Amino acid sequence: MSENILEAKTRTEKGRKTNVLRAEGAVPAVVYGIGTEPQMITLDRIQFVKTYKAAGESSIVELKVDGETALHVLIQDYQVDPLRDEVTHVDFRSIDMNKEIETEVDLVIEGVSPAVKGLGGTLVLTHSSISVRCLPSKLLRSLSVDISKLVTLDDVIRVSDLDIPEGVMVLDEGDLTIASVSAPRTDEEMEALDSAVDADVTAVETVGEKKESEDGEEPTEEAKK
Repeated sequence: MSENILEAKTRTEKGRKTNVLRAEGAVPAVVYGIGTEPQMITLDRIQFVKTYKAAGESSIVELKVDGETALHVLIQDYQVDPLRDEVTHVDFRSIDMNKEIETEVDLVIEGVSPAVKGLGGTLVLTHSSISVRCLPSKLLRSLSVDISKLVTLDDVIRVSDLDIPEGVMVLDEGDLTIASVSAPRTDEEMEALDSAVDADVTAVETVGEKKESEDGEEPTEEAKK
């Protein structure tokens, strides 16, 4: 049984009327998918945020609507008010626990890279998630990427290097690079960058002066003083 449980109620409010629910600390939502007709529901905002932090979008949530038998759902999508930083709407997708599904699993960086700490390199992350296929019961909240394996500037962590649990199939190519370390810039490269910046600044100043001349607006005698 999932540890992520949410209680919800059927709602009839639509459109602007849902603002009343939001003001009372509730979140309008919809649930659709296997085993249910599309339903409009509402749930407690605080409880949803806690559940989302624990489950994310790749863990099963048990959604109980009006106290009925729980639906096994994924948090398919949610919307946030950018001004108040509050969740304003949620989409849940009900799934069949006996059928494999495809989803994205977040990658979480762990450890310290000797190539970064000791050699002054820069950590380069090329992917923040990978695609997987598995039964819902095998879904992962996240996968760890141990960057302590990046000892030299030539070391690379690929999909094939990840510790994948049994029952989970990764859909990305095994040689796909996830993390590497780029070498620190040499003094010559830093000087070249500084020269490029100086050239850009000079070009901008020249363009400004030319535009002023083309406009036919010469500085007044008072301004020259």
